[in-house]
Amino acid sequence: MKLIVRWIITSIAVAIAAWLIPGIRIEGSSGWWAVAIMAIALGLMNAILRPILTLLSCGFIIVTLGLFTIVINGLTFWAGSWVAVNWFNVGFYVDGLWPAILGSIVVSVVSLLLSVFLEDKTAKAA
Repeated sequence: MKLIVRWIITSIAVAIAAWLIPGIRIEGSSGWWAVAIMAIALGLMNAILRPILTLLSCGFIIVTLGLFTIVINGLTFWAGSWVAVNWFNVGFYVDGLWPAILGSIVVSVVSLLLSVFLEDKTAKAA
């Protein structure tokens, strides 16, 4: 159940990012389907690509006092869009690194806010 709630939260956050950021667009008639697939692709990229990029760029992360992780988040968002378009054939496009960075920031903030409001109350009681 937690996985489905997490997926829905990410899907809503991705939809808000596509609505707010000019370089992120959804093409085709199945908009919600594209958003849902992008949420899955983003989860895959966060699980596979993000740890590799973090390990390879740990020197930049230290020198920039952690700010380089914003670039890593943007790269994983951009890669998730590429996976959604090329592997799953949905129309979720990110037009460059700057829209990807801004989109990843929006997704992070919206996911955090939604997670706070949809927090599982039973887990704290145990």
